[in-house]
Amino acid sequence: MELRHLKYFLAVAEELNFTKASEKLFISQPPLSRQIAELEEELQAKLFIRNNKKVELTEAGKYFEKEIKTLFQNLELISAKTKKIAENVSGEFRIAYISSIYSAVISDLIKHLKAQFPYVNFKLFEISTTKQIDALEQGKIEMGIIRSPVKSPKIKSHLWFQDGFSIVFNKKNIQIKSEKEILNLKDETFVFFNKDYAPHYHEVLLELCAFYGFTPKIIHEANNINSIVQLVKNGLGISIVPSNIAKNNQDPEIDFIELKKVNLFTNVSIITSKEDDSEITKTAVDFLLNKSSSR
Repeated sequence: MELRHLKYFLAVAEELNFTKASEKLFISQPPLSRQIAELEEELQAKLFIRNNKKVELTEAGKYFEKEIKTLFQNLELISAKTKKIAENVSGEFRIAYISSIYSAVISDLIKHLKAQFPYVNFKLFEISTTKQIDALEQGKIEMGIIRSPVKSPKIKSHLWFQDGFSIVFNKKNIQIKSEKEILNLKDETFVFFNKDYAPHYHEVLLELCAFYGFTPKIIHEANNINSIVQLVKNGLGISIVPSNIAKNNQDPEIDFIELKKVNLFTNVSIITSKEDDSEITKTAVDFLLNKSSSR
């Protein structure tokens, strides 16, 4: 059984007339009749009732028509998906991000991408800036969201937004109401990002403390912004976090004071490979750049 047998069968089943079906298929009637006879012989089933006045489908023919139409519909879907894969709009797309990016923004991005590219399997990874750069250079991810300058010749960087900084503290343990009182925290225990995990960010936090006149007593370190905020909530210290986190945290046990006097910011950037010109990557970058994110 060949595909042409099935196409010829559907044409006759639709027209219920061999002459009209042959005209539709651009072949003469005798070869068409032979093809249908071959199909019936192979199936060992009569598909049509023929007489001088009309052509009708047998019960077996009606069943066969229904199933073959479904088969051709599936073939069309398979062909469309194959084309999408060839056009690089299917397969797998891996996105890395740092923990200090508000998760709702990432969720919105994935929803948008899934609507545009339903056949793509999107994977998310929470990875440090340094490891993201390495992963992108090695082709292990397609896009990253980081918080520091990029010095790789293989990577294209798009500035997403600039983020300020805020002190975060447990309301029960710390009694300050404004930025003017920051120096009162010089003897407090601090919770920072690990220096090896986020070296640039660690240095910026030290600069912030120096601006306010003290060196922080760093007792606890963590590699995740949510872990840092949780340690602060549990009364194990205070910390300095991106203002983006402060604006999106509604926990009543902790409070934030934005550090507005110091002119220090952290750049949040979207990174992609310079060799990547896929439609998915372009759509993802454009969505984030155009989105009014909570900053």
